[in-house]
Amino acid sequence: MANLAINTTQNVNLDYKIVSVGERILAFLIDVFLFSIYFYIVELATAAMNVAFSDNWTVFGIQQLLLLPVMFYSLYMHILFNGRTVGKMAMKTRVVKMDGSPARWSDYLILWMLRLVDIWIFLGSIGLLSIIFSERGQRVGDHAAGTVVISTKNKVSINHTILEEIAEDYQPKFNTVTTLTDKDVRLIKETYLIARKTNDFKTLHMLRKKVETLLGTSSDLYDVQYIDTVLRDYNHFTQNM
Repeated sequence: MANLAINTTQNVNLDYKIVSVGERILAFLIDVFLFSIYFYIVELATAAMNVAFSDNWTVFGIQQLLLLPVMFYSLYMHILFNGRTVGKMAMKTRVVKMDGSPARWSDYLILWMLRLVDIWIFLGSIGLLSIIFSERGQRVGDHAAGTVVISTKNKVSINHTILEEIAEDYQPKFNTVTTLTDKDVRLIKETYLIARKTNDFKTLHMLRKKVETLLGTSSDLYDVQYIDTVLRDYNHFTQNM
């Protein structure tokens, strides 16, 4: 399956793996399995209500209310869990916008509405064919919402997080790093690692100047030393809060 190339504000390309059709089907089947368990519980509850109530219409009405969570499952799960259902969590995938940014609730609404075409009316054939023949593995709903499903599986390494290995007696140099957010530091580190890997010294220098502006600092350290120090300082302060 293809990758989704995202260009950061520092003009650095980051790649995210677009999930295969098989992974999407497995995630869906996990959700369906949860539905079957829920349906079984509803059936037991309905049987109990038939004993408690003599009015069949009352029982039917309560049963339909109990089925509403399944009907809106995809919508509220995606909104509450940042583009993920239980199946997607298990498969470590999520829905994002084409530029890699988080999808909005309106995008999830479009995806949910078009599940009727993608999955339910034609038994999944429309959605399956759309994913197979789409360059980025998008079903009809994804095309309409401008979203893709990417893999969030991590090759577990400290280089892929904002964490830095620091000694217990580490002494920070720049106290203003606490004005940064985790998102800022993650972007700085991603750009820093890619620039170092490709020996892109121009990007390193531009990144250093940008960080200096954000922090209001000035240092005689070389670009690599400066950024590395900023990352370590941030981790020192945040890990000891």
